[in-house]
Amino acid sequence: MRDIPPSEILTRPVTSRSRQVHAHLKSRKPRKIYLPPRIKHEEDDLRTIFYKDHPWELARPRVILEMDGKDYQRVDWSKGVRQPGFPLTGECVVQRQLWLMHNTELSKDEAYDAARKEFYALRQEEEIEKRVAREEARYVGAFFGKNKLQIGQDLEDNEFENWKDWAGKRASLLEQARNASYTSFGESASEADAEEDEEGAGDGGPTTLQA
Repeated sequence: MRDIPPSEILTRPVTSRSRQVHAHLKSRKPRKIYLPPRIKHEEDDLRTIFYKDHPWELARPRVILEMDGKDYQRVDWSKGVRQPGFPLTGECVVQRQLWLMHNTELSKDEAYDAARKEFYALRQEEEIEKRVAREEARYVGAFFGKNKLQIGQDLEDNEFENWKDWAGKRASLLEQARNASYTSFGESASEADAEEDEEGAGDGGPTTLQA
């Protein structure tokens, strides 16, 4: 019996891989047929890098409304980051960097550094102008309320004081509970002995047998 191999009926037939692949393709339902391809532009990576390095620029309000949809025809990024009628935002840095990459010999990082330096200088000029205008207005008697940073600081201080009150009350309650557990330790045993003494006194004490 050892020298005689088994018959073909008892052996497992070998299935070809092509049949498995065709069967898998037939059983699988087609998906994402009508899903449009993902549109990706060159500015997307540059925009991601800029706003990752400058997250607070996203907090600045922006107007994305266009009058006729031809604003791109009125700008010339060869003249710098600032454009007439166009607010200074991170998009200016992205477009300026893209122009430097395509029209000069600067690399991606070098163009980013050049556009970023121009942006920093212009943003610094805006901050100085605002500061000077505020000082001039105060000189003639204008009064300005708290800025956003001071308002946020006041709100944070109020929340901290509320937390201090809550933490103090919570600590006092925990201390009282801890002291109560220490003072009540052993009272159960003493109370049980007192109850036994009272029961013995009520029965008249131990009785003696007379001969």
